[in-house]
Amino acid sequence: MDERKRSFLRMVSHELRTPLNSILGFSEILTSELYGPLGASQYKEYAEIIHGSGQKLLKLVNQVLEIARLEGGAIEFDPAPESLESALDDVLANLKPELASRGVTVSVTDQEALPHVMADHRGLRTLLMQLLHNAIVFSPDGGDVTVAAVRAGDTVEITIRDQGEGVDAAELNRLMAPFEQGENALTRKSEGAGLGLPIAELTCIAMGGRLSLASVAGEGLTATARLPAAD
Repeated sequence: MDERKRSFLRMVSHELRTPLNSILGFSEILTSELYGPLGASQYKEYAEIIHGSGQKLLKLVNQVLEIARLEGGAIEFDPAPESLESALDDVLANLKPELASRGVTVSVTDQEALPHVMADHRGLRTLLMQLLHNAIVFSPDGGDVTVAAVRAGDTVEITIRDQGEGVDAAELNRLMAPFEQGENALTRKSEGAGLGLPIAELTCIAMGGRLSLASVAGEGLTATARLPAAD
C-alpha cells in the first residue's frame, strides 16, 4: 500500500472515531446520570440505546478499517515463537462476558501441552478472538466450543468447533469473502456485518498460514487455522 492510501486510511479512521468517541462518552455520562438525574425515565433508556448503538457502529468501523489495512498490507507483522496457551488465556479472559451471558463453555484439549507457533503477538490474538467469537455467537445457549491444536510437520493445526446449526458447504467460501456474504445462514441469525471470519483469514494469511472451514448443515462449524510451528 502506498503512502497516499495509508494517509487516507489514517484520516478516515480519525474522522470516524472522533465523533463516535464523543457519542459514546456523552451517552455514558447521561446513562450514569453523573451530573444529576435526567428526569423522565425514558431519557436514561434512550441514552443507553444511543450508547449501545455507538458501540456497535464503532465495532463495524474498526472491522472495515482492519480489513482495508490487511488487504493493503498496511499492518506490519513480527513473527516470533508464541504460546498458544497464553494467547488463548488472554482471548478467553476478554470473552468472559459473552460466555457468561450465553452459558457457553470453551473446552481446550490438553491446554497445558499446546504447541508453540510462529506468529505475531497481536495477530495471533486477533485470529483466535475472531474465530472464538464466531463460534460463541453461533453456539446454542449452554453449548460447548471445543479447541484443539496439534503439530503436523512444520505447521500447527488449530481447530475450533461449535455446536451451532452449521451451514451448507456451498456457502463456506462466501463466509470468508469480505462484503460478499449477503444474507447467508450465519449473518441472518446475528447482528453485525459478518466480517469476523474474513478478518481471521486475512490475518492468518499475513502470518504465513491459512484458514479453512468445514461444516454440515445442522452439525456445527469447524474452523481450522494452520500456522508455522515454532522450532
